[in-house]
Amino acid sequence: MILLIILLLIILTSCVSGTLVVNVTQSSYQAEENQEITLEWTFTTNNHSSSNSLNIFCELITDRPLGLLSLHEGVEVPKSQDEQFAGRVQWDKDVLREGRLRLHVSRLRTEDSGMYVCKVFTRYGKNSGRCWLNVTEPRSVKALTMEMPLHPKILQTPGPNDETDVQGGRLYLSVPILGVFGCIVLILGAGLSAYLLKLRHQHQAVSQDNFFI
Repeated sequence: MILLIILLLIILTSCVSGTLVVNVTQSSYQAEENQEITLEWTFTTNNHSSSNSLNIFCELITDRPLGLLSLHEGVEVPKSQDEQFAGRVQWDKDVLREGRLRLHVSRLRTEDSGMYVCKVFTRYGKNSGRCWLNVTEPRSVKALTMEMPLHPKILQTPGPNDETDVQGGRLYLSVPILGVFGCIVLILGAGLSAYLLKLRHQHQAVSQDNFFI
């Protein structure tokens, strides 16, 4: 009889306490810099326990683990949070009793990328869940850098004696060309004047010879 009572107590205790299971709603997240993201974990609850017996510790796994959130008996411990996440992490208190842990991380940075682990400790067990977050640069910045590279000619500095055509962007020497063209015009004009003057003298000489005859 005593053995039967002990067996029943063991069965009832296991049904009440159960096993704590921690899961993640997503195994990986993708976001860009300066965006906001929500990381979510779920864990089994016990009707006979309250949030006052709940202890949670979340961190980013790096060479030196960075504290994200720490709850001791349901109360947040701000000192455990790393400076990297100061002022950028919020959590929903209302859904905690439902077995849901939601962390809102704002103004994301590329250094926020990595593995996030949340450990849950209760009177009826302990467990942990992990997920991966990848934060990249904005797509607009990448597209502008990759699709619109600066042309090498734009980076060239014109010489002190060169002039730049604003419309075509070509370099040409306008002053020397105008000078040569002006010299040619002057030479042709002088030659033509000399030729006409010579013809005039010849015409006058012929007229005088006819007069003496």
